[in-house]
Amino acid sequence: ILVEQCVNYVCIKMLVPLDMLEAQNKLMNQIDKFQTHQVSDRNIGIRKTIHDVCTVVQDMLKEVEAQEPRFISSLTEINGRFDGLRVISPTEFEVVLYLNQMGEFNFIDDGSMPGCAVLKLSDGRKRSMSLWVEFITASGYLSARKIRCRFQTLVAQACDKSSYRDSVKMMNDASEVKIRIREKYVVQITPAFKCNGVWPRSAAHWPAMPMAWPHPNLVAQVKMEGFDLLSKESAALQNKQSSSSMEGDAWIISFQEAEGQLLVGGSRKKCLSIMKTIRDRHLDLQGNPVSCYVLQTLILYECEKHPREEDWEDGCLGYRIIGIITQLISCLQCRRCPHYFLPSVDLFRGKSSSALDNAAKLAWRLMRELLTNTKALENL
Repeated sequence: ILVEQCVNYVCIKMLVPLDMLEAQNKLMNQIDKFQTHQVSDRNIGIRKTIHDVCTVVQDMLKEVEAQEPRFISSLTEINGRFDGLRVISPTEFEVVLYLNQMGEFNFIDDGSMPGCAVLKLSDGRKRSMSLWVEFITASGYLSARKIRCRFQTLVAQACDKSSYRDSVKMMNDASEVKIRIREKYVVQITPAFKCNGVWPRSAAHWPAMPMAWPHPNLVAQVKMEGFDLLSKESAALQNKQSSSSMEGDAWIISFQEAEGQLLVGGSRKKCLSIMKTIRDRHLDLQGNPVSCYVLQTLILYECEKHPREEDWEDGCLGYRIIGIITQLISCLQCRRCPHYFLPSVDLFRGKSSSALDNAAKLAWRLMRELLTNTKALENL
């Protein structure tokens, strides 16, 4: 709140020119140039990298599938896009490998593990009849950790057998399945289950009522899209005072597809592309306190603050960018950034105080430059 008050004071008292229309036109011209050059260059580079990276990963996953048919590759190209690929940064990617036959398990989401859920064998079903029999615990839970450990072994063997073995290496990460390609790109491969047509109880509060955005039709569409369950380490459960073995068996709830649907319309995705480019150039810091996912989350909160579609026209992009950076500074100073659908999950969990403080200073400097220099985007 203090940050927002300071920004408003500066804008009103010092920095807003008398001719608002002229200033807005200048800002829009700057944004258009930034979009045409810096943002487009970033996107073109990433598209080329994606094609190269996915060619290697597809080859490896074919080898994994040959060893273990239960791990069927779901990384397919559809209309120029790879289903299941997520861009973390220009050099870091995640491939989500969707598994089959989750129907024999019950989804349990009781809030005891923030951002996570467990899969329990349905009553009356025998362990021995399950496709995933050796990954089911004595208590009947399908263990995310056991599946990940098995998959890690298969990927390590695939690295040795792959036709790209000279350029791909398994990374020594005790908890995640990560490979390094040509000593330049890091790809995390995550086993997952897709849960369409259902919505987790831990996110049942969304959207808060009454709320102008999103529209009820969009809410219904998003909830029908559902969510994913990922087999990966949870930052929310790390360093907990009381940990249980069940936490290692738990699956992370991911809303990647649902979040993507919420950003459709207006200049929301354009805004995200601009923020990602600014982040890569000025906020790509040690420890990654400001991830692209944090920025995407802040844009969703900005959508709630500015629910009208006209607020997301190209002419308003400058104001939205300032608003998002303002939110970012506030979150960094409070050392907390709530997940959009699961507010009890802190996206800054595990980040050092010094990294968050440093990011806050740089974000302040960035916003000051944008507010005081009409040609700031030429140098960003």
